[in-house]
Amino acid sequence: MAKIEQILALEQIENDIFRGIATETLLPRTFGGQVAAQALVSAVRTVEPDHLVHSLHGYFLRPGNPTMQIVYLVDRIRDGRSFCTRRVTAVQDGKAIFTMSASFHVRDEGIEHQDTMPRVPDPEELPDPETVIDDATLLWAKKEWAEWDFRFVPRDRMDSSSRMAAQQQLWFKSREILPDDPVFHVCTLAYMSDMTLLGSASVGHDDERTQGASLDHAMWFLRPFRADDWLLYDQTSPSAGLGRALTQGRIFDRNGNMVAAVVQEGLTRYLRDS
Repeated sequence: MAKIEQILALEQIENDIFRGIATETLLPRTFGGQVAAQALVSAVRTVEPDHLVHSLHGYFLRPGNPTMQIVYLVDRIRDGRSFCTRRVTAVQDGKAIFTMSASFHVRDEGIEHQDTMPRVPDPEELPDPETVIDDATLLWAKKEWAEWDFRFVPRDRMDSSSRMAAQQQLWFKSREILPDDPVFHVCTLAYMSDMTLLGSASVGHDDERTQGASLDHAMWFLRPFRADDWLLYDQTSPSAGLGRALTQGRIFDRNGNMVAAVVQEGLTRYLRDS
């Protein structure tokens, strides 16, 4: 499988036009996090270094073909002193498969507050999925994302609320040390944020067979972080119905700083008999 450095190393083929590699995968379609991360990289490459991405909003339009490269077309929507905006379209075989708007901001000073990180076990207290040999899902994930370490918090040890319809929590990080460039860690988190999030909608529906796919994805980057240090992904699904589920995630670093927030809607309709 390709390493994250290879996935994020886009080739510039013309002004505001970039190309991402095709990666080996066990998935039937291109992983959504890969498309979102590469789209963000292409947008970042068209802004000044003092403008840092603070949000992105993307729509998955068609399944990506994992055997084909993806071309990213960047539109420079706005360039201001404090904010700038880019729109990115990911194209395969002449068709748009993903579109994203990303907003960039020059850091400033203002009021500060954040939610408190949930009380959960430290990641070192939880089993490494590499030691699990009797769970087919974890074994598959290990092959697909071998360079990432995931530690799921058991339900009986979660800091949860009875008001929440569905919730799951996990620690995650890159197993290898990543480059020091803060922008690289932001784009890496865009890649990682799509992992497991839609799965929070399946909590409490263990016996249901559903078709899952990301429909849209939004992120807000709130504070600096490293993706090769442990991050807590606190995920909830406040609503599911009509074949779709809404999911939300708050991401904290080990010091309790809330570094990012994610909202995603995904397809969760029942599998149809063929």
